Amino acid sequence: MISFFVALAVLVVGYLTYGKLTEKVFGPDDRTTPAVAINDGVDCVPIKTWKALLIQLLNIAGTGPIFGALMGACFGPVVFLWIVLGSILGGAVHDFMCGMISERHNGASIAELSGIYMGKGALYVMRVFSILLLLLTGTVFVTSPASLISSLTPEVLGNTFWIVVILIYYVLATLLPIDKIIGKLYPVFGVILIIMAVSIAGGIIFLPQYNIPEIALTNLHPEGLPVWPFMFITVACGAISGFHATQSPMMAKCITSEREGRKVFYGAMIIESVIALIWAAAGVAFYGSTQMLSEALTASGQSGVVYEISQTMLGSIGGILAIIGVVVCPITSGDTAFRSARLILAEWTRLDQKKIRNRLLITIPLLGISAVLTQLDFNVLWRYFSWSNQTLAMIALWVATAFLLKTKDKWITTLLTALPATFMTAVSVTYILVAQEGFKLSYGIGYPIGIAAAAAAFTAYVIVTVRKVRTGTKSA
Repeated sequence: MISFFVALAVLVVGYLTYGKLTEKVFGPDDRTTPAVAINDGVDCVPIKTWKALLIQLLNIAGTGPIFGALMGACFGPVVFLWIVLGSILGGAVHDFMCGMISERHNGASIAELSGIYMGKGALYVMRVFSILLLLLTGTVFVTSPASLISSLTPEVLGNTFWIVVILIYYVLATLLPIDKIIGKLYPVFGVILIIMAVSIAGGIIFLPQYNIPEIALTNLHPEGLPVWPFMFITVACGAISGFHATQSPMMAKCITSEREGRKVFYGAMIIESVIALIWAAAGVAFYGSTQMLSEALTASGQSGVVYEISQTMLGSIGGILAIIGVVVCPITSGDTAFRSARLILAEWTRLDQKKIRNRLLITIPLLGISAVLTQLDFNVLWRYFSWSNQTLAMIALWVATAFLLKTKDKWITTLLTALPATFMTAVSVTYILVAQEGFKLSYGIGYPIGIAAAAAAFTAYVIVTVRKVRTGTKSA
C-alpha cells in the first residue's frame, strides 16, 4: 500500500514541478485568447478557469482511466509506474502543448496544427486519422455506458434502448453552444466523478480485507502478454492519450488567459491519472490476484467488473452512485468526441458553424456512422481505438516538437516533447507489428523494427535540430 501513496504523492509533485517546467518552456504571455478575440457564442466562449478544468477533465476522462486501468492492472502493480511516469513526462506535457499551441492558432484542431508545423501531407493524413479515431472513440463511449446503465435498469430497457438515448443526447451536445449543456453540466459531473473515485480509494484503503500490492517490475499477466508494448497501449488515457489532442482545442477556445493553461490542461491530465491509479489499485486489491482479475474481466466484461467492485465496496446505494460516476466519464467524452469531429470537418469544409444548418449537415452523418459501428464487438473496437489513440499521441508530440523547434532559441527545451514522442513511436510501431489485430509478426521481428522506427524518428529530429542551431533560424 505504501507504493500507492507514494505514486499519488509523485503525481502531485509532478504537477508542481514538471508542470511548472513545461509551462516555462512554452512561455505563456498576456495575449488575447480566442475566447475573447473571437467569442462566436458557439465554440469560442469565455469560461471560468475552475469550470474549464472540470470540463477538460470530463472531456478527456472517458472509460480510459477506468477500463484501461483495470485491464492494465492485469500486468500487476508495475502498471502504477506507467500511470505515474507516463502522465507526468508524457500525457500531461502532451495535453498542455496541444491545448496551448491550439490557443495560439485560434483554437485550431490537431489536424490543422499538423499541417502548419509538419506540412500539407501531414494535414490531410491527420484530418482522416483524427476523424476515424473520434468516430471509434464516440462509438466506444456509446456502448460502454449503455451497458453499465442497462445493468441498473429493468430488462425492457436494454442496451439498444440506452444506445438510442445516448445518441440523441450526443446530437444535442454536439450541436448546441458549448456553454449551454457542456458548460453547465460538466462541472457538476466533474465533482461527482472525483467523489466516486475518492470513495473507491477509501474502500481499498480503509476496508481491512483489501490489500494493495507494492510496485514490482515483475510481469504478472496471467496469459503471459508482454509488458512491452501491450501495457503501454492498454492503459491509454490513464497515462497518455492522443484522444486528448482532439479535446484540448475545445478548451483552448474557452480559456480567458494563457496563464490558465497549466491548471486546465496539465492539471486535468494529472487528475485523470489519479483516477486511473485508484482503479488499477482497486482491480488488484479487490480480486487479490491478476489471474482472478483477468478471469472476472473475461467473464463479466469491464462494465461488470466496475459494477461488482463498486457495489461490494460501497454497498447498493454507494455502488449505484459509483456506477453513475463511471457512466458520466464515457458519455461526457463521447459527446465531445463528436463535437471535435464536427469542428475538424468544419475546418476542412469551411462551413460556418454559427449556422445550425451547417452543424446539422456534419453532425447527423457522423452519428449515423457511429450507430452502425455500435453493432461491432466492443473488445475489437477497444483494441483499434487503443492503438490509433496512442499513434495520434505520438504524432501530436512530434507536432509539439516541431512547434518548439520553430519558436524557441534553446534546442535543449525541445527534448521535453521529443523524448516522449520517440518513446511513443516505439510503442505504436511495435504494437501494430506484433498485435493480433495488426501484422502478427513475431516479437523477434517486431521489436527490432519498432526500435529502429523510433531511432529513425529521433535521428530525423536531431538532423533538423542541428540544422536549426547552425542557421540560427527562429519564428515568432
